Amino acid sequence: MKILDAQGRLFGKVSILDLLAGLMILLILVGVFRPSVAQVISTKPIEVDVVVRGLSVLKPEELRRQFEEEKKTNIIIRNQPYGQIDIKSVQPLPRNVVVPQPDGSVKALPDPRPEAFSVDMIMTLSGNAQITNNGPVLGNTKIKVGIPVELEGLEYDFNATVIDIRIKE
Repeated sequence: MKILDAQGRLFGKVSILDLLAGLMILLILVGVFRPSVAQVISTKPIEVDVVVRGLSVLKPEELRRQFEEEKKTNIIIRNQPYGQIDIKSVQPLPRNVVVPQPDGSVKALPDPRPEAFSVDMIMTLSGNAQITNNGPVLGNTKIKVGIPVELEGLEYDFNATVIDIRIKE
């Protein structure tokens, strides 16, 4: 008995083209159902420090009190909503201005302008992030130092910048 007949069938029963098509379907199914590295991601708690500079607020003490009462804020990273994240702390920053000195050096002195309508602060946010080889991911967006984030609550909506990320063990 011949292995391959004149019509291209193996042992006179199975077509070579049918066999190759079945093999391709089998390889595709193995590729689809094989677990990938991206699906095996650990989740750990992280802390993210963001700096808010020049926020125009009529009553900054009320805003600070609102952060302390709510303990949560909505965060939007690179225009991608993540959801709620915990507010761990809010630390006001002193407003300084650089003043040149007669000897050519510079000094940072308290800003003499009224502070009533402008606030600078560092906020520490905490939540759970997926830890990948490229760093922490909140939602589907990588969180890295320098990226802009938007914080949103019932009575506020402002921009901040990530200045530090700590992965807790």
